[in-house]
Amino acid sequence: MSSSTLLIAFQEYLHINKALEANTIKSYLSDLRQFQKHFHKQDILKLKTMDVFSFLIQFENKRTLNRKLSSINAFYAFCHKLEFSNSNINIPMAKVPKNLPKYLSFDEIQAGLQTIDRSKLLGLRDYALILFLYASGCRISEAILAKREDLNMENPNDAWLKIRFAKGQKERMIPIAPIAIQALEAYLKQASMQSEYLWLNYRGEALSRISAYKIIKSYLNVSPHVLRHSFASALILGGADLRVIQELLGHSSLETTQIYTHIQQENLAETMNAYHPLAKG
Repeated sequence: MSSSTLLIAFQEYLHINKALEANTIKSYLSDLRQFQKHFHKQDILKLKTMDVFSFLIQFENKRTLNRKLSSINAFYAFCHKLEFSNSNINIPMAKVPKNLPKYLSFDEIQAGLQTIDRSKLLGLRDYALILFLYASGCRISEAILAKREDLNMENPNDAWLKIRFAKGQKERMIPIAPIAIQALEAYLKQASMQSEYLWLNYRGEALSRISAYKIIKSYLNVSPHVLRHSFASALILGGADLRVIQELLGHSSLETTQIYTHIQQENLAETMNAYHPLAKG
């Protein structure tokens, strides 16, 4: 089987079997085409681990290196599983210092919300979108694909959002705060354009990921993902259990959620320093 045919088969595997998002699949294929180009006309199924190192050595940034490595390992695991190759190349990831997630306080989000002109439809939308993301902690890709039927708003004090478009297509239910529901209802009441989607552009079409990014950036000067971190951080500071946060965020592993524990530790240290008598001496 030729290398190009293998990549097509791998692409279908990622889409159908792994249910990965289109952007993730695109990144995998981009890395593998670069990998394939490095070895020119060599059969990449016949490469050895040391051959792969000759490609990886050019990447000094460990995060870039790990991204390339993740794509390569996944590809060879796929080839080995389907018996396209007898060897299964699996190189350990480089250790990368964990970056602490950036998040905004409620006051910082409130300050951004106050700059929105809610006398206009798009202002109502932007206001509702920011509150929606902060109240739900959902990914921006999940938010823009949310449909009206996914939101149960019969009781504004007990509203729930069904997320069907999570990573790996794992469905989960998230409660939405009343203030976010009120903002969403105000927006939908004024929106004359009919669509199955919640978030629309000025033409009445589903809001794109890029447009959503620009909206959040213009008011808060952060990416939408920071609102997801802010949601989790607010819960941590409020004393929520880490496993509950894992469920709300849709993390498959608790290890992923544990990046937020530093916030809890910082809060404990601040509390200790503020109230313990020995800390004041």
